[in-house]
Amino acid sequence: MQQSATQRTGGRAARWQARMGAGLVGYLVFVEFTSGVLQGYYIPLLTDIARHLGINDADVNWLEAGQLMLSAIAVPVLAKLGDLHGHRRMLLWSAVVVAVATIVLAFAQTFPVFLLAWAVQGVYAAWLPLQVALIYSRSRGLPDTAARTRRATGLIVAALQLGAIVGALSGGVIGGLLGDALWLVLLAPGVLVVGVVVVVWRLVPEGTDRMQGVVDSGGAALLTAILLVVTGGLTFVRLNGEQAWPWLVVAAGLLLVVPFVRYELRQPDPLVDFRVLRSSAMWPVQLTAGLFGVSVLGAQGPLSTFARTDPDVYGYGLGLTTSSVSLVIGAYVISMLVGASQFAHASRLTTPRLTLIGAASLVATGYLLLVPFHDQLGQVLAGMTIAGLGSGALVAALPAAAAAAAPAGRTAVATGLTNTTKVIGGMFASSVFALVLAAGAPVLAGGVAGTAGSLTGYVTVWTICGSTALVAAVALVFVPRLAFADPAQTEDRTVAAREETTG
Repeated sequence: MQQSATQRTGGRAARWQARMGAGLVGYLVFVEFTSGVLQGYYIPLLTDIARHLGINDADVNWLEAGQLMLSAIAVPVLAKLGDLHGHRRMLLWSAVVVAVATIVLAFAQTFPVFLLAWAVQGVYAAWLPLQVALIYSRSRGLPDTAARTRRATGLIVAALQLGAIVGALSGGVIGGLLGDALWLVLLAPGVLVVGVVVVVWRLVPEGTDRMQGVVDSGGAALLTAILLVVTGGLTFVRLNGEQAWPWLVVAAGLLLVVPFVRYELRQPDPLVDFRVLRSSAMWPVQLTAGLFGVSVLGAQGPLSTFARTDPDVYGYGLGLTTSSVSLVIGAYVISMLVGASQFAHASRLTTPRLTLIGAASLVATGYLLLVPFHDQLGQVLAGMTIAGLGSGALVAALPAAAAAAAPAGRTAVATGLTNTTKVIGGMFASSVFALVLAAGAPVLAGGVAGTAGSLTGYVTVWTICGSTALVAAVALVFVPRLAFADPAQTEDRTVAAREETTG
């Protein structure tokens, strides 16, 4: 039978949309590759940066805490602006901000200026949720929207991990070759970020979804106040550890969460939609994202500084150079790449829910193995490889799971919320890790204070990372069995289950 004009038109539209989607994903692969480079490039250089700025290894974690704090504020705001005014537009402006911060970072000579530029550079955390929302928006209406989003998310997250590998290896090599010109070493990633600005400006199409509303400025102010007070309190604990009042400041910041939640629930268009969190498929995902942030964002600095610590001087550490430590980071990120690339396949074989539980369990296993086994390079590589497999799968799975569980028009808010909770978890972890690494810091012969973190602190870091991942795995057990699956897949599994029961 001859196709009708409507069918032919619909077929052409579907093919055109598929080609546009493929082109879009290709451009976004470059964007997320650059994000990965930024996340991996500086890790082998952290000890060199600390010596350049005149700070100890433990204080490197304050750089991470500052960046994650600003990311926690920027991600929900940019995600909301993306839902209101266009995800591509917000992606472009955030890329411009990151480009400027990256260039300033290279020429900063003091710790406060470096900290400010480092924090602002963290706006790149909004790229992934904006991209996932853009993909989801442009594939909406197709019969396999959720599956397409998962596949595309897997690709761009794989690009992120590949970028992190390239960044880690490049940072180590360039740092080893141009160590005397640190400003030039730090300037190198800026070339890629400028390229992102050009690609998004010239090639990335805008999405179709829009929602009515305004940015919740009151909620943004309250969230900023909470993060500033808590981070400030933890900083005061670091400087005045024997006094009680810094802990009171931390407690006051945590208590601000109560009026923040109440305020957001009263808003018709909140910055953080706690109503979305009430879904049985959503709250475990967001809790997992927060707990996952502890290890994936908070533990990378300690891993780098532990690998650089000289065991002949301190009795622990791996004693690696700038270039060789990049191999450790590279191995970890390669395992993340494998985990990210395989999560969609694992989801098809089982369910997205079981994939998330398995991934969180791998992260817990990897970090808890480091508690007794950290004396040899092979032991550290084994633990980080196991943790990396689970981490890569979670990085890819969480935004797609949130997008699938979100109501229409709230995809960027939901996916952005996973990044927000993840960076908040990482921010708190970085602040706490700075404290535990500084506590009991070694003293060298002659009473000279060492620059390394304490061994007890490193063991505490790994214990916290493993324990939080284990809690995340338990929380995911409460997700409905067929959550995040496409309707057709859910129906097929339900029918199969009924036939098995009645057969």
